[in-house]
Amino acid sequence: MYGVTAATPLLQVDDLHVEVEGFEILRGVDLTLPVGELHAVMGPNGSGKSTLANTIAGSPGYTVTKGRVLYQGEDVTSWPVDVRAKAGMFLAFQYPEEIPGVRVSQFLRQAVSARQGTDISALEVRVSLMEWMKRLEMDESFASRYLNEGFSGGEKKRNEILQMALLSPDLAVLDETDSGLDVDALRVVAQGVREVRAEKPEMSLLLVTHYRRILDELKPEKVHVLVAGRIVETGGPELAERLDTEGYEGLG
Repeated sequence: MYGVTAATPLLQVDDLHVEVEGFEILRGVDLTLPVGELHAVMGPNGSGKSTLANTIAGSPGYTVTKGRVLYQGEDVTSWPVDVRAKAGMFLAFQYPEEIPGVRVSQFLRQAVSARQGTDISALEVRVSLMEWMKRLEMDESFASRYLNEGFSGGEKKRNEILQMALLSPDLAVLDETDSGLDVDALRVVAQGVREVRAEKPEMSLLLVTHYRRILDELKPEKVHVLVAGRIVETGGPELAERLDTEGYEGLG
């Protein structure tokens, strides 16, 4: 890691202001994520949760007007998305895009090779791919399908966790991975996240969600409440329980 010590958080967001198409969405976000912890960001629609996730990952179209993003002690605010990905940052998209003509196995081989900085053999990737597809209750034929083309919502979300497992990032940002999942699919996805964390306990996760139900499965150390572009409250899992009954009214 880049100059990380026990006292250095893996991710630190300082006074982050972000515009999208000229509109200010984030209005001074402060957030710290230590090594090996899972934190959740909750908030109502339009609060800026996905903007925060995409800005951390360096997605194009999100303009930082003030503040900074530190990753492993380095200021990465100006780093492009591919450089962040190679450095170990991963974003699971809320709405994964279809890529016709590119098979899942082909995409993952290229992604893993880029992440590790060396050409990984198709056999090596396939062995790991088969193992993780079994864990995620995915049929073996999935590897030969075109990326996200014709996938159900649950298949798309499992595919995001599959990518996370093979890429083995240091930081994973999961943007509403629970969105659109039924109870059974949610449990499979949550189990996949737990197994990835078990194999790499030093990995940190930032989980963006509307709902408490995935938090019941994954047990975050902290919950941050984002309202109108600012973190207005931070607490433990009990905060998610309170939001579940009281909602966001009165916060912000």
